[in-house]
Amino acid sequence: MTPDIAPGLILAALRSGAGKTTLALGAMRALTRRGLRVAPAKCGPDYIDPAFHAAATGRASINLDGWAMDASLLFHLCARAAEQADVVIAEGAMGLFDGAPPLDFASGAAADIAGLMRWPVVLILDVSGQGQSAAVLARGAAAHDPRVSIAGVVLNKVASERHRKLCSDAIEALGVPVFGALPRVEALALPERHLGLVQAAETEGLAARLDGLADFVETNVDLDAILACAAGGAGRQAMQDIQTTPPGQRIAIARDAAFSFHYPHLLEGWREAGAELFFFSPLADEPPPEACDFCWLAGGYPELHAGRIAAAQVFLEGLRCFARDRPVHGECGGYMALGDGLVDAVGARHAMAGLLRLETSFSQRKLTLGYRRATLLAPHALGASGAILYGHEFHYAVTLREEGEAFAEVRDAYSQDARRCGLRRGTVSGSFFHLLATKKGATDEAVARV
Repeated sequence: MTPDIAPGLILAALRSGAGKTTLALGAMRALTRRGLRVAPAKCGPDYIDPAFHAAATGRASINLDGWAMDASLLFHLCARAAEQADVVIAEGAMGLFDGAPPLDFASGAAADIAGLMRWPVVLILDVSGQGQSAAVLARGAAAHDPRVSIAGVVLNKVASERHRKLCSDAIEALGVPVFGALPRVEALALPERHLGLVQAAETEGLAARLDGLADFVETNVDLDAILACAAGGAGRQAMQDIQTTPPGQRIAIARDAAFSFHYPHLLEGWREAGAELFFFSPLADEPPPEACDFCWLAGGYPELHAGRIAAAQVFLEGLRCFARDRPVHGECGGYMALGDGLVDAVGARHAMAGLLRLETSFSQRKLTLGYRRATLLAPHALGASGAILYGHEFHYAVTLREEGEAFAEVRDAYSQDARRCGLRRGTVSGSFFHLLATKKGATDEAVARV
């Protein structure tokens, strides 16, 4: 018997910083406190917001990315998330229509997910510094893309009752419901770091902060009206298994405050394919478990813990021993930890594992971000030579030295020009590339839906 598939909706905005996360976390927490089973999701590549979603709801959050994932994977992830749930609530990224040049059928915008899953959108509008002109934004969003249904609007940063009424009356005159208005309250803001919010596990008093957001949203927003908008969802045809090839049978995975960036759908896919996952903490000076046949060093914030990593000699020596006859791969922060040294933000150099001829620095930060298509240059645990992987880069590190055989060639979403990516040396490999998916192409049905 096929499990019930919950309806869903997307909480989105027209730009970053408009209040999506405040509304999403507050709504998720408030509805969960009512006893509803809320399945959270994040549109686009993001490690940090999903961890907050999980803390707010008690359920793992999923990433949905139309640029990197094909339609069958998106349907599968949505269907799995929606099993035994009452509603799926997805938080958008950046602006609702913001994405890259489309690959296959989608650009990576939240609008792609809305069209594919037939989920309505609740738009949060930052109305600071405007009144009736807010209706122009609502009208434009409603008319811009026929795939997208704007179910209603939540106003944010409302200065007064008069301000709320000016904006609400103008928007509702268009036939677009206004579900609520959030006043400006700076005290509710969550702490931020250079890649976004400070990680959920590091946020002091997180439960109380989430409850505060829930109280705030419940007081100022008609959550029942928003719930009533939820619709669509992953069709029952999406319940087929997705074939995933794990990089090993027994996988050692670094997981702690320095190595925390894991996409749950990848780990779950490896488990479903029969792999066993074993977690260890470099910051606790733990080596990769000896019984494993592959080691994965995830991204995260090694620059904030470089001194502790350099001092973790049991971990470093265990990693070197592991790499003598078994593959080790590092993503972004994990890649930096595999190098010879890492220079922190104040200019102090810390010795790393010394397995790759790599030196990186945070003393002069430079932002690198965007989607990437990576072509493997030789056989690897992640695929055959020539295999194409889909993912992204997002970091502030500067490469001081990078010598040796390249791990892959990468192209960004805006160019066919290829450049070398990462390093390989014996059994060890790594790059700043974060894997999201391998992609087999969109189905005709998906293209028609989107």
